Formats: sequence, C-alpha cells, structure tokens
Amino acid sequence: MNRQRPIGFLDSGIGGITVLKKAVELLPNENYFFFSDSANNSYGDKSDGEIISRCTEIVNCLTVQKDCKAIVIACNTASAKAVKSLRANFDKIPIIAIEPAYKMVHDLRPKGATLIMATKGTISSEKFRRLYYSYYNHNTVIHSCVGLADLIEQGRDKEICDYLEKNLARYKGRAENVVLGCTHYPLIKAQIRKTLGDVTFFDGADGVSKRLKFLLEESNMLSDNQNGGEIEFCDSSPDDDMKKAKKERFFKLLNEDNI
Repeated sequence: MNRQRPIGFLDSGIGGITVLKKAVELLPNENYFFFSDSANNSYGDKSDGEIISRCTEIVNCLTVQKDCKAIVIACNTASAKAVKSLRANFDKIPIIAIEPAYKMVHDLRPKGATLIMATKGTISSEKFRRLYYSYYNHNTVIHSCVGLADLIEQGRDKEICDYLEKNLARYKGRAENVVLGCTHYPLIKAQIRKTLGDVTFFDGADGVSKRLKFLLEESNMLSDNQNGGEIEFCDSSPDDDMKKAKKERFFKLLNEDNI
C-alpha cells in the first residue's frame, strides 16, 4: 500500500476548485492532482457519448499515469452523464461524484421556495431527474443557465453580472433556497446574491468531501503524512499561455477565503 498516492480531481475547467477546497479542509494531508479539461470546456452542451468518452480517457490517465487512489468527479454534468459508466469500467478504485444538493434542501429547508441553477446537460440527465422527483417540494423552479459556466471559467465579471440580471432577476424575492448545480457557480455567490437578495445557498462540495473521507478510511487509504499534502494542477489547453493563465488563476482561487 502506498499512502502517498494522490486523489484525482476531474472537471471541465477550474470550477471544481470549489470541491477541492472542501476536500483539502477535511483531508489536508492528502496529495491532490486536479485535471482541468478546458480544451473541451464546456461539457454542458455535449452529447452523453462525447462526455462518457472524454471522461473515460481522463480517468484512465489519472489511474494509470498518475496512480490516483481515488477519483472525484468535480463536475455536475460529467457526474450526471458519465459516472455510471466510469464506475463500471474502473471498479477497483473509489469514484466519488458530485450532484446538485437538492436533498439538502429537503433535509434542512424543505418548505422554502427553491431555485435550482444548473447546466443544460445536468438538467436533461436521468440522474438529475431521479434526484429531483425523489425530493420535489412542490415549490421549486429549475433554471438552465446556458453559457454561465463559460463566463465564470473565463473570469468575465461584467458579463456575469449582466447575465445574472437578465436571467435571474425574475426570481428576486421569490427564491429562498438556491441550489448551485454546477461547481463553477459557488465562485459567484456574491454576484448571485446581489441579483437575488439574501438567499441560502446549497452545493454538493461538503457531501462529496465527506464521502471521499469515508471511502478512504474504509479502504485504509488515508495518507499517513502529517506535514500537509501537495496539490498539482494540469490543464488540457493546447495553448501554453492559456495553460499558464489557468494555473495562476487556479492557485489564486485556492488561496481565497470567500469560496
């Protein structure tokens, strides 16, 4: 057993850093390898077959080349479309997948008017539909935020604010709970709150991190390093300047306290 093997993170971009931060808080002595697939971003408008094929390729790389001991699918669309296939093909390694935190609304604020923000790909998935109808509170609206993850990925702040005002202003005063069904969306909580008012946010990062810890403990794979782990970042862009910019933004966000 090699306890210093990394935990692999997969996302279509850098939005999954919102999940990674929670994992690092809970498991600070682990090594992490984060793969940002910006060359194929975004996943939200791709077909199931395209997403499954690409995620299979990435997970194969993470398990074979990087020797990852667990995989976290830190992308709601990839989770919704590909996790069943990934678990069937990589059945010797724990694969933990994020999903919109609608169950948390059911458990904590079931009567509150709820807005689910997610990508088109997530919303159209069978996995999301099962989740939604299992915990439906008869007071929920689903909004497909087409293109929003791209704007966040690119850091286009002015356009993000314009997008939110155009698409979400109608829910101001009507939504109490907001389910952030894309790992990019927690990066703009302040902007969403400016549009919607004082809402309560729900996302799946905490649940994923706790599940990751449980599975590592169960398999006796927790790191025995007591000095803190290392984080490695890789982006799939073919452009070197883009890779450098993504890496710089990734580590900048990693050190911010407001996400």
